Amino acid sequence: MSNKRALSWSAALRDLKDDHQRRQDVREERLRTAQGLRGAPALALSAWRGRSGRRYVVGVHPAGEFDPEDMNEAVTIAVRRDATGIAQMVSVASASESPRDHLRRVWLDRARQRGATELHVHRLAESERERGIIVDDLRSETAEPRQV
Repeated sequence: MSNKRALSWSAALRDLKDDHQRRQDVREERLRTAQGLRGAPALALSAWRGRSGRRYVVGVHPAGEFDPEDMNEAVTIAVRRDATGIAQMVSVASASESPRDHLRRVWLDRARQRGATELHVHRLAESERERGIIVDDLRSETAEPRQV
């Protein structure tokens, strides 16, 4: 009696490839927050999963009320939602502390023109280099600028 197990290598490799392709999709993963925790209103939080599989927690802000100064030292994702509530990334960029107010306003105006209704801001990256890596992980294959 033999305890050998037959393994289909072609099926295993196909499954691995499918899993890898599924993980490479950049997508939003909504977070639940504790509403009214100790009397404070719930924070509007969400998360984005990059092509690498890393997760980035973001604060959600309405695009109409957003001040370009709030982009300092952050990764900002312009988002529109479809009728079912699924987030679609319009654009993503990082901003350093240097005053590039005009470029930020242009980026913000373009994002709004392309239908962005929310801005998701990730502030946990400590350096300009880290923010650039995050933008590259989240960005679609377009020629938009990495930094504004």
